[in-house]
Amino acid sequence: MEAMCLLQYKTLPSTTHRGRKLTHRSNSTPPVLAILTSPAKCPAKTAEPVTVYDDNWFDRLAIHHLSQSVQAATGIKNRKKGYESLIEAATMVAKSFDQKQQQMLVKESEFEGRREKNVVYIKKCRFLEGTNCVGMCTNLCMMPSQKFIKDSFGMPVNMVPNFEDMSCEMIFGQNPPEAADDPALKQPCYRMLSDWLQANN
Repeated sequence: MEAMCLLQYKTLPSTTHRGRKLTHRSNSTPPVLAILTSPAKCPAKTAEPVTVYDDNWFDRLAIHHLSQSVQAATGIKNRKKGYESLIEAATMVAKSFDQKQQQMLVKESEFEGRREKNVVYIKKCRFLEGTNCVGMCTNLCMMPSQKFIKDSFGMPVNMVPNFEDMSCEMIFGQNPPEAADDPALKQPCYRMLSDWLQANN
C-alpha cells in the first residue's frame, strides 16, 4: 500500500488515459490530497508459483501455537487455520501497530557473552513469501527475531534478508548494524523493487 500526496494546484497534473491527455481542473481543491493505492504488480506472485509446503504434525502444532500466541498478545483474533492464520495475525499486527511498536514486541537486552559466528542459510523464507511485504519482513520478523535471540540466548544475530530471491542468512555471533545503516531497512517496497529490476534488466 502506497500513499501519494498531491499539493493544491488550480490545475492538477495532467495524465494520459488510452492515448488521450486528461487535465483535471477544480475550483476548490483541498490543501493536500492523500491517495492510497495498491501495488499493481507483485513480483513474489508473478515471478514464480507459490511454494507448496507439506507440514508434519509438529510443524502444524508449532504454527498453531505461534499464531495463537500472537493473537493473544495483540488481542486481535482471526478464524483462519494453519499457516494462513499466522499470516493473518501478523498482517493485523502490521495494520494495527506502527513501526516502533512492531519492533518493541520483543524486549531488547545487552550481549555480554563470547563472540561466535555461525551462518544459517534459509533458501526461501516462507513468511516473506506469504506476506509479500518488505515492511512486515523487517518489522515483524527480522528486528524482533534479532532481539528475541539476543535476549533469550545471550547471542547476537544479524539477519540478512535477500528480497530478490527471498532467501535469508542468520549470522550468529555478529551484531546487526544500526537501524540507520541497515540495508534491509532502506529496502523499497516490492512494487518499487520490481520497477527497478525491470529497468536494469
